Amino acid sequence: MTEDFNMLKKTDPKIAKLIEQEQKRHQDTVDLIASENYPSKSVREALGSIFVVKYAEGRPHKRYYGGQEYIDKLETLAEERALKAFKLDSQNWAVNVQPLSGAPANYEILRGLLDTSDKILCLHLPHGGHLSQGSKASLSGQDFTPVYYYLNKDGFLDYESIEELAVKEKPKLIIAGYTAYPRIIDFEKFGKIAKKVGAYLLTDTSHITGLIIGGVHPSPFPWTDVLMTTTHKTLRGPRGAMIICRKELEEKIFPKVFPGLQGGPHMHTIAALGVALGEALTPAFKKYARQIVKNAGISASELKKYGFDLVSGGTDNHLVLIDLRNKNITGKHAQELLEKAGIVTNKNTIPYDPGTPFDPSGIRLGTPAVTTRGMKEKEMKLIAGWINEVINNPGRAKEIRKKVEKLCSKFLIP
Repeated sequence: MTEDFNMLKKTDPKIAKLIEQEQKRHQDTVDLIASENYPSKSVREALGSIFVVKYAEGRPHKRYYGGQEYIDKLETLAEERALKAFKLDSQNWAVNVQPLSGAPANYEILRGLLDTSDKILCLHLPHGGHLSQGSKASLSGQDFTPVYYYLNKDGFLDYESIEELAVKEKPKLIIAGYTAYPRIIDFEKFGKIAKKVGAYLLTDTSHITGLIIGGVHPSPFPWTDVLMTTTHKTLRGPRGAMIICRKELEEKIFPKVFPGLQGGPHMHTIAALGVALGEALTPAFKKYARQIVKNAGISASELKKYGFDLVSGGTDNHLVLIDLRNKNITGKHAQELLEKAGIVTNKNTIPYDPGTPFDPSGIRLGTPAVTTRGMKEKEMKLIAGWINEVINNPGRAKEIRKKVEKLCSKFLIP
């Protein structure tokens, strides 16, 4: 433990103990939650830095408080690295690294580009969309008028039907980019559909940003009008978000971040994001992104051998979505059983799910976190085999857990 943590153990042993317990839980289990990852020690050090102190309401060089010399340099550097990561120039694109999280960032974009009640075309939540992308449970689906498109019966996006729906409904904005879609997204097709109907295109790349920067998924640029991404998934940064938009949309969107919805930005998070973006520009990160996809592909092929039904039949990215109906178990029960065995997943709806969001028919697996720990194809085969054993013979969960802990002892958390 660090000197700072030793101090915490003296000043607040209860919190210190919870941190130690959570660290041990992670070390002893396999994290297959597709939206989770382990940031580097450098990212975590920046997150706990002196930048946690500063109020910095406003934009770089346009602040309301004094003492901003290094704040402005920090935020500008993070913006420059974001543009470089996506191979963009500052003449045509603008960056905002202040959004606190993905859901408010999506809402800030919608409020910036649309009038309330305007139509948005978005993927239905049970088919892999996100709450903040027009779900009726979210303000995005209450303040605007969502029109949903759906995956086809094979689990793929149907661009022809999406285009037909866009022509019929004439939305003001179309959303592409999802939380549980295991295939490549054709952003060029979405861009052409949006242009045809005169709509803005918002791409939410929260799950795949690291894959895009790493060169293993196509970029939404130049087809998109605005990109929103969280920063803690495949990008492997702190929990936060950022927006990149066409320069001409900056004055519409960015004022909805501050002062529209937020106050002072979290500069310690922006510092950590800057570190993560710097890491993402290295050859090592490209190698990491390739391994994420390799690991997901091996996991998918092994699970298919064991008779699991996969939505869309496989994966092109970092996640695998399993339809458990042929295994006679629900996603909730499977999640609970696997966690007893030290394999942490999340229950998830599948397209045309007969179940409910609280007890759906699927589970979602992802490989970013295990790849960060250094696991590769060999380990993915082992884990897939253990998943099969636990689902088919729940009584073996404790036995499998010992094997999981032994494997995890060889792959330390950064």
